[in-house]
Amino acid sequence: MTTPPMKPTTTKPATDTAARVREWLDARSEEMAELLTLLVAVESENPPGRELGHCARVLRDAMDRLWLSPEILPVTAAPAATDPTTPSGLEEPCVVRGTAGTPDGEGLVYFHGHFDVVPVQDRGQFTAVRRDGRIIGRGTADMKGGIVSMLYGAAAAQELGLLGSGRVVLHLVCDEETGSVVGAGHLRGAELIDPAALAMVTGEPSGGSIWNAARGALSLRVDVRGKEAHVGQADRGVNAFQHMLHIARPVERYATAMAERHTAFPMAPEDAPGTMVVVGGLSGGGSNFNVVPGSAYFTVDGRYNPEEDLEAEAKRLTALIDGAAREIGADASVEITQLQPPAATSSGHPAAAALARVASVVQGARPRFEMCAGILETRWYAQLGIPAFGYGAGRLDVSHGPDEYVDEAALRRCAEVYALYAGELLG
Repeated sequence: MTTPPMKPTTTKPATDTAARVREWLDARSEEMAELLTLLVAVESENPPGRELGHCARVLRDAMDRLWLSPEILPVTAAPAATDPTTPSGLEEPCVVRGTAGTPDGEGLVYFHGHFDVVPVQDRGQFTAVRRDGRIIGRGTADMKGGIVSMLYGAAAAQELGLLGSGRVVLHLVCDEETGSVVGAGHLRGAELIDPAALAMVTGEPSGGSIWNAARGALSLRVDVRGKEAHVGQADRGVNAFQHMLHIARPVERYATAMAERHTAFPMAPEDAPGTMVVVGGLSGGGSNFNVVPGSAYFTVDGRYNPEEDLEAEAKRLTALIDGAAREIGADASVEITQLQPPAATSSGHPAAAALARVASVVQGARPRFEMCAGILETRWYAQLGIPAFGYGAGRLDVSHGPDEYVDEAALRRCAEVYALYAGELLG
């Protein structure tokens, strides 16, 4: 797909512009911290997807105060899922959409984020704690902190006149932690993502690096059917569990082989470049301890490097499972529960160079381009030919953990980068 032409840019943002943005943000440092504290208190755990509407309304009110023209777009949730890799049980699923700059401006940059968070280890994580320059709590790194930086970055760019005749559109979605089909998928399906956009950035916890690539996801559920019989008549049954074990063995060998297929993209940690596949993350079956199991199932979940063809790997896995079932006459079926392609934008793309240039000015050092070890919502934009990046204040190694945190100074630095980046592309 042809990439839209970029507006000419200077070699780096003017230092006086960076100083103006920094001064604007520093004056609002308490506002930013208070908003993040408020967002952490909204228990938007996903799964199961609680308090999503509440969180959307908090974001709408904050965006309204920042003159970002917010609206809440209701979406239709997917049917109840049989696997946690697909959305299920979402309460008031929605997208919050806002705009900075000229509503119908010629140039367009997307800021994208998600306001759902993974389940906590302790309910106390929903009470944010400010300590030693950090805000500690669920979602501070991934990625309610990133949302705060994006909102204030967009507002700074708008108020300081950095956007010229262009605009920043903010998309905040509700279900990234369970596949993003309901939120970002709705944006794509409803044609609310403009392929002519100059770039997209999401505030995921990259720790100051630029994620210009991310893995794809392929998830399967394998169901095996047998015939129940009481242990006293076990010879009359067909043991689905034993059949499942036979079918799973070639899949385990496949997972081992895929871990040795490395990516050419830099990533951290450096010793984990292979495609990762987990066999049996979920498994079960049977009806009682003294009954031959008449059913059994297991899941397969993989994170595939950008070099892999997920359609081909789905066919390959299905063929392995079908072949193993035929060897022993087992009755088995395969359901693909998730297939999300990887995403990559060249680090040499003009939009990538502009982001690195701006981040260098703010950070004082050139950021490293890396591949994210997981999947990113950049894929929904990259599929349309839009250069898409992850760049955020949080750290991946503390995200999802019991001591998740974000540095307050890093929140402001990232907001500065977002404001200057939008100005670099649009001003």
